[in-house]
Amino acid sequence: MKTVMEVMRDGIDEQGIRRAGDILKQGGLVAFPTETVYGLGANALDETASAKIYSAKGRPSDNPLIVHIADWEAIYRIAAEVPVQAKRLADAFWPGPLTMILKKSDEVPLATTGGLDTVAVRMPANEVARALIRAGGGYVAAPSANTSGRPSPTTAQHVAQDMDGVIDMIIDGGAADIGLESTIVDLTDGVPTILRPGYINEAMLAAVLGDVEMDRGLTADDAQIHPKAPGMKYRHYAPKAQLYIVEGETDLVRERINELTAQHAARGESVGVIGTDESSACYHGSIVKSIGSREDEGSIAHHLYAILREFDEMDVSVIYSESFDTPQMGQAIMNRLIKAAGHQIIPV
Repeated sequence: MKTVMEVMRDGIDEQGIRRAGDILKQGGLVAFPTETVYGLGANALDETASAKIYSAKGRPSDNPLIVHIADWEAIYRIAAEVPVQAKRLADAFWPGPLTMILKKSDEVPLATTGGLDTVAVRMPANEVARALIRAGGGYVAAPSANTSGRPSPTTAQHVAQDMDGVIDMIIDGGAADIGLESTIVDLTDGVPTILRPGYINEAMLAAVLGDVEMDRGLTADDAQIHPKAPGMKYRHYAPKAQLYIVEGETDLVRERINELTAQHAARGESVGVIGTDESSACYHGSIVKSIGSREDEGSIAHHLYAILREFDEMDVSVIYSESFDTPQMGQAIMNRLIKAAGHQIIPV
């Protein structure tokens, strides 16, 4: 299959959007930019098209897909119930990086929801994404546009690394603004529950809804958890090399990473280190990459997946990363890092 690249970094190309929409209507796959990461889109109401996503990604079939919409009224076709909490959240955060879990209607095939009776719904802020959704029929199922388990793509080039020759089209809208997937909140069972942290954090949700809980699966390494949302059950975001998070007081973390690096170097092994603008110069005998500044947590989120992919190109045998306890997005950043590391944390 030849994958077509449509460039829309400077805005919407109406002809290109129509071509992409036609691909979706005909059951094909289109990767597209959002403000979080790039999505791999198919017609969410076509079970055959949704199945193509799982095949292209090598994604487990019980890992549900997020249905992307472009207009609020579209939610009533795919949700059996739309609680008042959903409208409050939409008024506060849509379009934007928030996904809501609702009871699904019969319109949504089980192939899209991973066999669940719930549906994940999001309205992206990216204008190219919303234009594509409308051109493709209004309902686009889209996980991240990468091979399952790999770091999520934040540029069209990342998508091409994994999907060139596998999907019909990639829309290049430039680098994703946020760089981490949307927050997911479950509204189907009592107290609203965060199933995946993101840019919109617990405090922001609580300001709108009142009581909000964090799902225990966010911190537990429990293979028996059945995923209500993408990313809960399986290892995700992982680089090729083994990744370890070193956690503790700043000076002790830097000292421990240098000790570990020296041990690998003595065996002739190449080591990658994920530091910050403030710490990168402290590391020795390794390939050091700054993820951004601790004074700008958005830069840390924005660069995380790109750095993991860069290390894949450098053939390092192991990667050590600092931990990141930042005010707004620290929980989301650490959630992705812990998943990428397979819960391999070294306390100091």
